[in-house]
Amino acid sequence: MNKVGIIGSGTMGIGIAQVASAAGCEVFLYDASATQTEKSLAGLQKTLNKLVEKQKISSEKSEEIYGNITSCASISEFKKCDLVIEAIIENAEIKKSVFAEVESTVSDDCIIASNTSSISITSLSADLEKPERFIGIHFFNPAPLMPLVEVIPGLLTRENLPQQIYDLMKSWGKVPVIAKDIPGFIVNRIARPFYGEALRIVEENIATPEQVDDAMRTLGNFKMGPFELMDLIGVDVNFAVTTTVYKDYFYDPKYKPSLLQQRMSEAKLHGRKTGKGFYGYAENAQNPVAEKNEALYQQIFMRIISMLINEAVEAKRLKIASDEDLELAVQKGVNYPKGLLAWGEEIGYSKISETLKNLHDEYQEERYRQSPLLLKLQFKTFNL
Repeated sequence: MNKVGIIGSGTMGIGIAQVASAAGCEVFLYDASATQTEKSLAGLQKTLNKLVEKQKISSEKSEEIYGNITSCASISEFKKCDLVIEAIIENAEIKKSVFAEVESTVSDDCIIASNTSSISITSLSADLEKPERFIGIHFFNPAPLMPLVEVIPGLLTRENLPQQIYDLMKSWGKVPVIAKDIPGFIVNRIARPFYGEALRIVEENIATPEQVDDAMRTLGNFKMGPFELMDLIGVDVNFAVTTTVYKDYFYDPKYKPSLLQQRMSEAKLHGRKTGKGFYGYAENAQNPVAEKNEALYQQIFMRIISMLINEAVEAKRLKIASDEDLELAVQKGVNYPKGLLAWGEEIGYSKISETLKNLHDEYQEERYRQSPLLLKLQFKTFNL
């Protein structure tokens, strides 16, 4: 697959274009906004220049990467593509209309893929004439830096295609994992409590965002706390993913969105991209320092980590992916310091189970129900 079409030249689209181009592919980049494409290509040139300055790539490689990308005026220029990856707004109807246009343009052998982070692959492919050649290829932001790629076959995807894309992503220097077509796939399902439980703690005035972030960094060795990470991802984007997962799981209380996050989204306090989210990012912004409290920090850490581990154990029970891929996904997709299944063994499943039981007793909410597998694992260990 040497000729790759990318639809959408925003942050994800240009990032995927860079990855494919660096792997030696001929890349055709299209966006409904020619101005956006121009802006993104200019940004890519600056990024490549910096990489040359830092001696991370040669000037020849920089020229090769940039030169491999062709800006297209329309999707009709994708006729010779072997693979087309869509990376546009998370709106199923808009995506479907784009895929219909792509299918009418490309050859019968061309693979069509979506970079969606949470929309059903089966749903997106259902109206295509050849849904068997459709698959999810979910990169993480920023695509050139984050190693993980989730490969997601839908119910109608042909049997050998996931392995074909898995091998292709490896050849692009990525760490691929194969996931079932379930809401949130691997990472966006398992990671929901990292944000959701942190938001609940702050909504209840148990702790401040600064304290939650500090607790997860110091006790859990996370590179970023939940609120820092939401600001980086985009509070609105994170809220949209949570809302999609919640609806697609038929309003399961485990994935219930946060009212605080909704209000932040409505106020356009989206984080770094708007200059203010849970923290301020203006040049003279003065953010409060966390008031350290060891007992509180332990409570915060155990509450969030127990929810995360419970979610990973449930993913294992449902065979959403192999154990190895479940562990790889959280480490390579969201930079967790270790796999959650291994972390559960380290802390002790009985302690995780006890924490969730106490939360359930206190709140009387299904949100804190334990995976049936967790109830078994607290009495024994298993090998990954």
